[in-house]
Amino acid sequence: MGDVEHDVRLYDRDPRYIPRVAAVHDMCGYGTCSLTCAIPILSSCGCNVCPVPTALFSAHTMFPVYTFHDTTAMLGGYLDAWLREGVDLDGVYSGFLGSAAQVDVIERLYRDYPRALRFVDPVMGDEGRLYPTYTRDMCEAMGRLAKGADVLMPNLTEAAILTGRDYPGRDLDDAAVADWLGALLSLGARNVVLKGVDRGDGAIRNYVASAAYGVGARIELTHERLPFMTHGTGDAFASALCGAVMAGRPLAEAAHLAGEFVHDAMEHTPFQPGHEQRGVSFELSLGMLTSLVR
Repeated sequence: MGDVEHDVRLYDRDPRYIPRVAAVHDMCGYGTCSLTCAIPILSSCGCNVCPVPTALFSAHTMFPVYTFHDTTAMLGGYLDAWLREGVDLDGVYSGFLGSAAQVDVIERLYRDYPRALRFVDPVMGDEGRLYPTYTRDMCEAMGRLAKGADVLMPNLTEAAILTGRDYPGRDLDDAAVADWLGALLSLGARNVVLKGVDRGDGAIRNYVASAAYGVGARIELTHERLPFMTHGTGDAFASALCGAVMAGRPLAEAAHLAGEFVHDAMEHTPFQPGHEQRGVSFELSLGMLTSLVR
């Protein structure tokens, strides 16, 4: 599975215990992404999902018409209520944000729950382009979450934004992969999963690197590339990886299981009406994910 023999285990799961994970993401009424992915996927891995909604959309931004409501103003009281109720967390998993100020909300969660694992999916764009509601200020603020992240999970567009580099395209050779992984780790993340390297040979490659591995070491994970792309696969992958880690799986194994889950979900997707915009159809693959991670 790559150059490293010993994978990193981040969480020891008591099989009788249900870990609690704050999912800091937006909620879309229609379309497959963010909390629509995180809640069922983490639940299928045996986690209790505690949503922190960063924005409310009528549909995700791949649709030509959508409404957008920024929830920043309500989140302070929302988290105050959690503290008064004695809510405890085992993980904080963040994704799409509604404003730059929401980085402060996530950093507050880190202070309130210092023992919780920090999963950062820096959702900002894809294919070299920012998502429509993102600004440069939001991207700069997102960069603060890389430092101290237990798992940082960028695609190549997001890796470029975080490191201040030009978008490299999807085709990276081994030397370039090592360079990008080193740059991401230098931001202060403990572990990095770089998603979506495509060399045109029928495979999609994801790479796992860890500060614990040593300089230049990495694990390569290869999955069959299907002849189409679809929206929401990044959120499904990150949610499944987070769930697998919280189920007690080592990091690279969790990333491999997440990749297989997304591949299986994509095979179901073309048979669903409106899939070109709605996104990946993972619902029929949830049982498979549960059997893999538990």
